Amino acid sequence: MLVFFAGTFYACSDSSTNNDPDPTPDFIELSGNLSTQTLTANNRYLLRGQVFVRDGSVLTIEPGTVIFGDKRTRATLIIDRGGKIIADGTRENPIVFTSAQEPGVRDRGDWGGLVILGRANVNQPEPAVEGVTPAVIFGTTHSRQFDDDNSGILRYVRVEFGGIELSPNNETNSITMGGVGRGTIMEYNMVSFGGDDGFEWFGGTVNGRYLISHAMWDDDFDCDYGWSGNVQFGLIIRYPGFADQSQSNAFECDNGPNDNDQPRDEQGNILFPDYAFTTGTFSNVTVIGPIREGATISNGNYAHAIDLRRRASVSIFNSVFTGFPRGLRMNQPSVLENFLAGRGSLENNVMVYATEANAFLGGSGVDAAAVAGLWNEKNTTIAGPFSDALHTQLGLNPDLFFGSRLADDYPSNPDFRVTSGTLASGASFSHPRFSEPNRAGFFQPVNFIGGFGADNWTEGWTEFDPVNREY
Repeated sequence: MLVFFAGTFYACSDSSTNNDPDPTPDFIELSGNLSTQTLTANNRYLLRGQVFVRDGSVLTIEPGTVIFGDKRTRATLIIDRGGKIIADGTRENPIVFTSAQEPGVRDRGDWGGLVILGRANVNQPEPAVEGVTPAVIFGTTHSRQFDDDNSGILRYVRVEFGGIELSPNNETNSITMGGVGRGTIMEYNMVSFGGDDGFEWFGGTVNGRYLISHAMWDDDFDCDYGWSGNVQFGLIIRYPGFADQSQSNAFECDNGPNDNDQPRDEQGNILFPDYAFTTGTFSNVTVIGPIREGATISNGNYAHAIDLRRRASVSIFNSVFTGFPRGLRMNQPSVLENFLAGRGSLENNVMVYATEANAFLGGSGVDAAAVAGLWNEKNTTIAGPFSDALHTQLGLNPDLFFGSRLADDYPSNPDFRVTSGTLASGASFSHPRFSEPNRAGFFQPVNFIGGFGADNWTEGWTEFDPVNREY
């Protein structure tokens, strides 16, 4: 049964009443299962509890629309398999999902964020999305039948303060994608002040361009369950005070929830070699870690620029990593084996490390020297400690780091352009990965390393201080 609940709700505070002399404009409340409908920019919307767009329904959102998430009910918007979201904003009028808390008191994890589910390939049997009850299954296990599945459009969209623990050890992220197909458009998306990960891909084939993860709590780009899509042009910025006790990384990539191998036949051959591994491919990502100057950080929950785990086989090209206390870790022998076998690739990247001892690490049974050798063969490594002079030499504006500033004191209109220095040239797209089916034609050959050249593609639609933003 499809239900759309519309009503009014005063947004002054949890203690507001109808007797308040000057209440803020009413919200239209969204709850339960939504019918096909359009949200318009002249209204304010409030998500309450778990809100679903089910199979066959389409939620269209006009450019400039603002949707608020209710903290008390842990509001979460979930696009189920077969449902669609058409959130096609513009640079001048982005679509915003944000906290319903008042300006100045909004905080990470105020609401559950955006969950998009599809029918594309996953390498786990009938996985259910974390944090959502009752269980909602996504993807199709070991199958390419639905890899062109279309869950809609997310363009010029911001998701602020999303991601929350909905039940013990089950969290949503700012944007969670489960089995989302490559027919879905995701570009110019910004997540900020999330209570868990920024973007998490649980399987699927969806691609993305121009993705920003700002001041997350846990990881920024997290992929697993056999995700095989592509991302080009990304930006990660970390605030020193925000890091999860589970260890916060810029990239955290897995193949599944454990290190078990994929199903094999009696001869030991992998039964689904084309579907088995997380092979997502990234190019042109700028990672600005929590350390601006020096080599240490007081927040011990910060971990790695890149953490590869549990048979992950991702590829990262033409990207820059700086400001993290640790560099690259390969967590299990299976990860190193996959990269030595060419299933995953790390090439033409630049990494600035804090200390030589923490530049390259291995988990139990993994030789850190082998990890270093694999990286140094085809990437550039620059010795720290971090400094403004070093980042200027790269072409990065040192003011792009949080440094000692408070969370809501980041520059309001930062300029990320790189027009000189090491990063201004040297990108390469000659690796065979770029010619693979479903990758060929996606990546735009550019000359710069990292997410930026002479174009500041963040300008006009982003918000780096959503804590105090009046909506």
